[in-house]
Amino acid sequence: MLEEDYQITLAEFAAKCGREDGDVDRSRMNFSCVPSEEMLRKYTAPPTAKNPNPQPEIGKIWVEFNGDENVGLKQLRDYMQHLVQGSYYNGIMITTKPMTGMALRLLRGAASIKEGPMGGVEVFVEQDLLVNITKHELVPTHVLLSKEEKEQLLKRYRLKETQLPRIQVTDPVAKYYGLRRGQVVKIIRHSETAGRYASYRWAI
Repeated sequence: MLEEDYQITLAEFAAKCGREDGDVDRSRMNFSCVPSEEMLRKYTAPPTAKNPNPQPEIGKIWVEFNGDENVGLKQLRDYMQHLVQGSYYNGIMITTKPMTGMALRLLRGAASIKEGPMGGVEVFVEQDLLVNITKHELVPTHVLLSKEEKEQLLKRYRLKETQLPRIQVTDPVAKYYGLRRGQVVKIIRHSETAGRYASYRWAI
């Protein structure tokens, strides 16, 4: 996604995604994007003797805005089928209302079932995205560590990852950044006495 795609005025957005009745045509808001070189690096394991050329565990993503009043198994299966057919690594679906319980149960296993994309599916409700929580003054800066940076951190402090403080992958900030189980995030806070200081969290 290009910067000019989201740095647009309300009038430009209405002209691009609006309908004649004044409502939003969510199908015009769908888009795909590919990871940056930095993200490819963060999601690629360090080379080893057994795997001298590791492949990044990330790829092309499809973001879809679903305008249906009720999003259940059919919509979720159709969405995952679209991801697989389009060779998308994973997807993000934004719904107007929460998914049905059956769809949510399917979603929890989406990364492991055959019909789903390799990287799984994330679902957000529109209401939860009206405010960018990462821009709130009480939310510190979160920086995902690459697998190599994670190994260096554990080696430097002679720790096992299980000894690090934890963050749930369902935490709103963790979900915003798409953290996966096993990843480590660096949290940078500002202090009047200590200046900037960092802490680390292990995603579970």
